[in-house]
Amino acid sequence: MSKILVTRSSMPELTEYMNEIESLWDSRWLTNMGIKHKELQKELQKYLDVASVELLTNGHMALELTLQAMNLQGEVITTPFTFASTTHAIVRNGLTPVFCDIDPVTYTIDAEKIERLITDRTCAIMPVHVYGNVCNVEEIQRIAHKYELKVIYDAAHSFGETYKGRGIGSFGDASCFSFHATKVFNSIEGGAVCFRDERLGNVLYELKNFGIHGPEEVSAVGANAKMNEFCAAMGLCNLRHVEEEIAKRRQVTERYLEHLEGVEGLQLNAPQPEVKSNYAYFPVVFEEKVFGASRAEVFDKLAENGIGARKYFYPLTNTFSCFHREYDVNETPVALHISKRVLTLPLYADLALEDVDRICEIILSCRT
Repeated sequence: MSKILVTRSSMPELTEYMNEIESLWDSRWLTNMGIKHKELQKELQKYLDVASVELLTNGHMALELTLQAMNLQGEVITTPFTFASTTHAIVRNGLTPVFCDIDPVTYTIDAEKIERLITDRTCAIMPVHVYGNVCNVEEIQRIAHKYELKVIYDAAHSFGETYKGRGIGSFGDASCFSFHATKVFNSIEGGAVCFRDERLGNVLYELKNFGIHGPEEVSAVGANAKMNEFCAAMGLCNLRHVEEEIAKRRQVTERYLEHLEGVEGLQLNAPQPEVKSNYAYFPVVFEEKVFGASRAEVFDKLAENGIGARKYFYPLTNTFSCFHREYDVNETPVALHISKRVLTLPLYADLALEDVDRICEIILSCRT
């Protein structure tokens, strides 16, 4: 029996991708904002329903260069319940992360706790849409407006989602997406920043190309963060099929719910009103004393049967050894509680429903 991984990359038919890249053998234009890059940029702008899109080599550079482009100084309020990239982007810009706890239901930043963390050094808020759950964007914007703060969303988990009919990438001053191979939509590697301010876009464009302003002028210390034509071509192919992929993910999610919804000791992801979900992840929080088995026991039992699950997000970023215990994890107790108990189960478009049945059977067999 083949191993079931926690995720599996969506790919088009080989012939479709070959047809997409065939012209590159004639043009020999393989990078530096070529035809495929420009076409994907245009198609994403329409699909995501946003004012502007800048493509980058990955989601991390989207976060890091957006912060650099805004020329911020001081503290950024964010969440430790996220991937390393979010926190690292802040620190690598010489900024100080200030960690806010999370909402126990959505796992996103607890907007009601943001305001008390604001100081005269606060320059921005970097919330994270988690598992496809959308942050409290109205309250975050209210706070940002009141204190004149920038809002940069880490939207890596929310591609293709809408809130109240509005593209999720249109919120805040910028929203940063990841197109990593494991995401709902991928371009093998890639990322994007969505924004409204044309000046921000101009700076991002320069920063992703070494800060080059013109043939003989380098106006900023930039990076090399340009998406190449082969990744853009994969993005164009996958974008044609993304709605079909999301529909298949929904079927997998609904099958999980048939087995696990209502089981005592399991906290499942709650649907959000007025959010069109992308079914990016299926997180389960295991309360050992009620369910009868710990997360570790379930994780090990699944692994014994060739099934990969992921402790995601664990550990919290405010516990990373690279920060030398600079932060107090007890200041984010909800995030700490969830991080020690959550597993994301396998979820991808072509996961067989019979495999979902088997995964759930194994999980439920762990109860004592």
